[in-house]
Parts: sequence; structure tokens; C-alpha cells
Amino acid sequence: MEELRVLVFSATFGAGHIRAAEALIEALREKSPNAEITHLDFLAFISKRFNTLAKNTYIKLIKHTPKLYGMFYYRTSKIRQDSLFQRFINIVGRKEFLDYIKKLNPDVIICTYPVIGVVLGELRNKGVLDCKVASVVTDYGVHSQYIHRGVDLYIVGCQDVYDGLRAEGIAPERIKITGIPVSPKFEQVLDREEVSQRLNLKPIRPTILVMGGAYGVLGGSKQICKLLLNSETSLQILVVCGRDEKLYRTLEGLEGHNPMVCYGYIKNVEELMSVADLIITKAGGLTVSESLTKKLPMIVFKPIPGQEAENAHFLERIGAAKLATTEEELEETITFLLSHPEEIENMRKAAANALPGHASERAVEHILAIL
Repeated sequence: MEELRVLVFSATFGAGHIRAAEALIEALREKSPNAEITHLDFLAFISKRFNTLAKNTYIKLIKHTPKLYGMFYYRTSKIRQDSLFQRFINIVGRKEFLDYIKKLNPDVIICTYPVIGVVLGELRNKGVLDCKVASVVTDYGVHSQYIHRGVDLYIVGCQDVYDGLRAEGIAPERIKITGIPVSPKFEQVLDREEVSQRLNLKPIRPTILVMGGAYGVLGGSKQICKLLLNSETSLQILVVCGRDEKLYRTLEGLEGHNPMVCYGYIKNVEELMSVADLIITKAGGLTVSESLTKKLPMIVFKPIPGQEAENAHFLERIGAAKLATTEEELEETITFLLSHPEEIENMRKAAANALPGHASERAVEHILAIL
């Protein structure tokens, strides 16, 4: 397509929605090099002040009062499309939103954050929006803020989400199971020894990667690292702190008989996943999908109620992850897995079989097909 115009809406909540958008953009540029692609933060477009407030509130909730966040998640998941609250959401910033879209005149709008697809689906139903709308579900559970019959295409990660959308009346031809889009670089098979040498790591040691998301929201990261540093098993620990500078400084001061390397916000996560035998992480949709793509067994520690809990249960059910809700459970799980390498291998095989592969490329093919 020579003159393809694409508008991508994501949001800066947890960074996963942006990573999914960037993965799709990367795949789009491969398929359609001449495409005009515009990528916007939806809430920042509506109101930068409100976006900052909402993002800060979200981070505080999941860090300090996760149960309250879970309550909010599950209550909003039951909102009906004809409710007063939903109608209010649908009209917030609507005029500016529509004016911008009409001026840009895209062929398709891709949404990687809930709410946006519902708003656009409603505009499609009312006949005031002509372009196609594709909604990308970036978790392994279904929330009502993804669902609207006016959306032309749903990109989903697994059969469970497909079934959830079907149960809500979405036509099967509008749902495509591709896996959650991740950057194509996670599909590349890297040489563990070569990457280890380049990163000054020890390739012969069992390596555990600890990741807390872009904002360092993995609960108990300090205790996890203390546990690993003083483990009787000879280990190598890699910790990604994201943008949490306080956590980075705290962890740098820890000592033990196992070596540990701390990283801030990095762009070579796929390399760290390539040298790791196991990852301890939160259950964000994109981190989970990147780990599955790299066939990396997971331990999910204290998943936040809501979408992370649903992601964690999906991973546990397919056999790609173990779930630990206390530090005692975490220690027992790590000890068991390191003393039973065959179990880690079984988890690796389960991860390898979980997704179709090449998710972003598959998603883009389906998006272009609706045009």
C-alpha cells in the first residue's frame, strides 16, 4: 500500500501498551515502508494534566494499595455500554478527538489501550467515523473497556480472550489470535555464550533475571535480591529496575556470595532474556509475552489483583510459570526449580508452545486485510 495512513493510540500506563504499539509500528514499516504512521498517547492527547494525574495515581495504587486497584479493575470490568458512566467516557474530549482524526484522515486506527477502542467503536456505530478500527488486547483476560461491537478487528493473545469476546457477542471473524504483539527482535535466537561474553556475564552459572516493570513495581524486589544473593545455589542475578532510580540505588548496595548486576531502564531486554534460565517478574501482559516468545520460564511474584492476576493464572494453567504469593513460597519455588532442571525444561517447552509466534507480523497482516 503506497499511501497508507495509520493512527496508533496507546497510553503510558505501565509502558506495556506503548511497547505493543511500537512492535506493531515496527512490523508495519516492514510491510508498508511508505506508510504514514502517527503514534499518540490517548489520554495525553485529551488532557496532559489529567494524564499525568491518572498515571501517577495508577503507579501509587499498584505499588501501595494493590487490593484497591484490583477492586477498581473488577468493578469497571462490569460497566455496561449503555451506562451513564460509559456514556460520559465516550464524550470526554470528543470534539477535539474527532476534529484531529478527520484532519489526519487515517485508513485505520489501532488501539493498544482499553477505553479508546470503545470510544471509537461507538463513533463507528453512530456513522461519524469512516476509518477502520483495530483493538489490540494486551492481556490474557478480557475487560469490558476493550469490548464494543463497532470495533472492526480484535487482535488477541490466546483462545481464552477469543472465547471471552465471543461470549460478549463479538463476531468470530472480527477476532484473530496472533499472540500479543512484541518487537520482532524477541523472535531472534541469540547465542547465549556470545551475549554473555559481550555483557561480561558468566555463561556457565544458572542465571536468574529479576524484572519489576518500567516503574519498578515488583513487590519486595529488595528481599528477592537478598534471597538470591545469599542462596546456597551458585547463581548469577540480573536485575532490571526500570525507571525506579531509588530501587536501583538500594540494590547496588546489597552484597552476598552470588554476583548481581543491576540495570536501569534498558533497551536490550531480549539479550538478558536470552542468557537467563528463569525470570522472576510481575505479570504485565507485554513482559509475559516477551518471556513466552523467548521461551523463558517464569516465576510470577505477588501478581497485582486485576489483569496481572488473570495473566498469572493463564501462565500457571499452561505450565509456563510458577506463582509465588509470599517470600517463603518464592524461596521454596526457586530452590525446587534449581534442584530439578527437568522441571525448568518442561516450563520452557510449555512457553514455546504457548503462542503462534511472530505476533506483531501476524497482527499487521490481519490489520491490513481489513482494508
